[in-house]
Amino acid sequence: MWDELAGGALIGIAASVLWLTIGRISGISGVISNVFALYQGQRAWSLYFLLGLLAAYPLYVSFFGTPDFQMTNNKITLALAGLLVGLGTYIGNGCTSGHGVCGTARLSMRSIAATCTFMVFGILTVFVMNNFMNGGGL
Repeated sequence: MWDELAGGALIGIAASVLWLTIGRISGISGVISNVFALYQGQRAWSLYFLLGLLAAYPLYVSFFGTPDFQMTNNKITLALAGLLVGLGTYIGNGCTSGHGVCGTARLSMRSIAATCTFMVFGILTVFVMNNFMNGGGL
């Protein structure tokens, strides 16, 4: 429980610092887009942000050990999930961090609708995976 609270607080602090210092939203889809942008001015902060994200897991492991989580080993499921997330990010014009963390904090109706959609489909996905894909049934 404390890990989750600390993680949520750190995400909120990081999003606030980015917004208050350079006026940018910390949605990862936007960050990744900016890393590959033609305009050089967007690249620097996005690259630093991405490097920080990539460094976070090894730092966590070095201080606290490997976290306990479960994920499927089915490569087809992982590939399909990645494609669906990418498609949803494209269609929704943003990701869970941009809409869910930053957009809802700004009371953006588009972000609130997107976040509700993420939540409904996330819950539905967990239900289907737990009841139908892993040998279970109703």
